Amino acid sequence: MIWLRSLVYNVFFFAWLTLVLIVLVPVTVLSHRYMRAIILFWARSNQAALKAIAGLDCEVRGRENVPDGPVVLACMHQSFWETAFLLTLFENAAFVLKMELLSIPLWGWYSRKWGNVSVDRGGAAGALRKMLREARDRIEAGRPLVIFPEGTRATPGEIRSFHVGVAALYAGLAVPVVPVALNSGAFWGRRAFLKYPGVITLEFLPPIPAGLDKRTFLAELQSRLESASERIRQEAETPARARPAAPTAAEDRDSA
Repeated sequence: MIWLRSLVYNVFFFAWLTLVLIVLVPVTVLSHRYMRAIILFWARSNQAALKAIAGLDCEVRGRENVPDGPVVLACMHQSFWETAFLLTLFENAAFVLKMELLSIPLWGWYSRKWGNVSVDRGGAAGALRKMLREARDRIEAGRPLVIFPEGTRATPGEIRSFHVGVAALYAGLAVPVVPVALNSGAFWGRRAFLKYPGVITLEFLPPIPAGLDKRTFLAELQSRLESASERIRQEAETPARARPAAPTAAEDRDSA
């Protein structure tokens, strides 16, 4: 059953994405506004189809930890899921991505038009300065900035070494950084055909305020994401009926 539902969803995903990419060609030339509307509609409809066809839903926690105003979201990266889903939460978000992705036909063009920030990993200091200039433009325009500090998708429970880009943004932009933990890879693995039913958890952790030195910031970011990653990973492996119930407000007061 999982195989069949995954097949149906995958066919829908690629067919719908291909259609949207084609429709966007004339739309992007004529209207940036309508390009954005179509992309956001695609992101929302993809999430709805994922739930209806594959039985894969999501739970968002800690949205109150995202401050109003300029912010960088440092998100774990385990599958394609979070890239599309974050657009449904932050419609104006700009993403930091590796420059190689801009060479993908059509997708790279749309990415530039969207205003994403590209970084050349082999470009050393000059590439970081260019990334920082673009990122500052997006922040000053009031757009949240999303970066995947690991640079590539990892398996659940695995935290890879962070690239220097996230530290450069933290130091150069002087805005809060919100760590974002998730367990999407437990249900939608990297390059995986199967999409397992269940509930993906995405959790916004308390923001790291501006002003720390780079080394302290990276250590804090890594520590928070490692801790939350392990907790969320274990939840994905534990049937809901076996998980301990969350304490009620009264129980919290009694134990204080």
